[in-house]
Amino acid sequence: MMKPMHKLLPFLTAAVLTACAVGPNYHRPGTPTPDTFKEAQGWKPAEPREAASGLTWWTVYDDPVLNDLESQLSVSNQTLKASEAAWREAVAAAQAAGAQIYPTTGITGSAQRSRGATNSYVTSGSSSGSGTRPAPVNQFAVTGNASWDIDLWGKIRRTIEGQVATARASEAELAAARLSAQATLAIDYIELRVTDEQVQLLADTIKGYQRSFDITQNQYKVGVAAKADVITAETQLEGAQSQQIGLGVTRATLEHAIAVLVGKPPAQFTLAPATFGATIPVVPTGLPSGLLERRPDIAEAERKMAAANAQIGVAISAYFPDLTLSGSYGFASSVSAGLIKAPNNVWSVGASATDALLDFGARRYQVAGARAAYDNTVASYRQTVLTAFEQVEDELASLRILEQQYQVADQTVKDANLAVQLTLNQYKAGIVAYTAVVTAQATALSDAQALLTLRQNRLVASATLIEALGGGWSTQDFAALHVALPTPL
Repeated sequence: MMKPMHKLLPFLTAAVLTACAVGPNYHRPGTPTPDTFKEAQGWKPAEPREAASGLTWWTVYDDPVLNDLESQLSVSNQTLKASEAAWREAVAAAQAAGAQIYPTTGITGSAQRSRGATNSYVTSGSSSGSGTRPAPVNQFAVTGNASWDIDLWGKIRRTIEGQVATARASEAELAAARLSAQATLAIDYIELRVTDEQVQLLADTIKGYQRSFDITQNQYKVGVAAKADVITAETQLEGAQSQQIGLGVTRATLEHAIAVLVGKPPAQFTLAPATFGATIPVVPTGLPSGLLERRPDIAEAERKMAAANAQIGVAISAYFPDLTLSGSYGFASSVSAGLIKAPNNVWSVGASATDALLDFGARRYQVAGARAAYDNTVASYRQTVLTAFEQVEDELASLRILEQQYQVADQTVKDANLAVQLTLNQYKAGIVAYTAVVTAQATALSDAQALLTLRQNRLVASATLIEALGGGWSTQDFAALHVALPTPL
């Protein structure tokens, strides 16, 4: 009996592994993709610099402190640790699903001593009653068993397909979280350094205001200037000092945010004031179609589509019966000595099939739900792609327009500083009132602050553009995911 079954198993294995899996095979749906970016046509940045290869895109800013912070983020950021753990969990689920394609085996050992009962038996000192009490019986057994869920309709294979796609989606989600954290750190660092520059601007302005105050006070002492001019100069000086102190809140908040991003308590983290590089780096945009491979959020949405498509096959497989092969082989005896001997062997082999005869449309609704879930992921995928195009176009437009605005603002600052010098000289000569000096100085400070804000916006736009382009990540960076599947015999 066992020999014919043993010969039949290879053919059953081949039949299972070559059987068709029900449900649609996955094909990535198309998306409306332009041939080129609208804002990239004819646009050339003033000082272009290519992003570094791989994931270390922040090195385009050529700032050693930023490079060190970004390396700390990759190791110590707790949000990334949570995303990485979620990815490992998804990989383990996919690998566990892959194991379902194989038979499961087990072994059982037992030792039992029992005695039955009779309705009556003779007791000591009694002449009544009948029957005898049976003697205790020993039973020893060692049995191996195996069962195999035959995947004729592809339910298990579709499940594996879905779990692998889900693991890929989780990996892309991790890459997206890492890229987002890297960009957030870069932007926070840029804003902190521009804040340092604003503090320095106000420090220089305070020195100028102090000189104006001293000049006004000296002129007042000799009777050339009015007391109101001294008060006005002092008020202007104190206002600049107040602005400089107020920037401490902004800087502290940014420093604390950076500390958390790199996994450190804010109380144990300090960044000394410094300036940031003057160059505005911009990566080559490439073609819009490249975003489909470079953006991790697009890859995540695409893999979620594949997982949802596989679930359609799982739902359809419920229309077909589940077939399970099972068998056992072992030894049983009333004595433990010589248990493993041929006369004591016991075995069984069989098959079972289960199928629902009446479910009142439950399976039909499950298939409809799976198809609806897939349609949902398709719409989400296409929306993610459109949003990616929008983000790239936005940042390209921002860089183009901000560069033009910066050039005008830079000239405005130069003119405003010249106006301050001329007006101050006129005031010293007694040609104009001190209010003209105050107005010129206030205008110069406002224009200089606006120029720094434009510089910050340009740097932030460059970092956001790099993030929108995928930051150097690619679908080719997917880690190898080994899910064991048998080869047809």
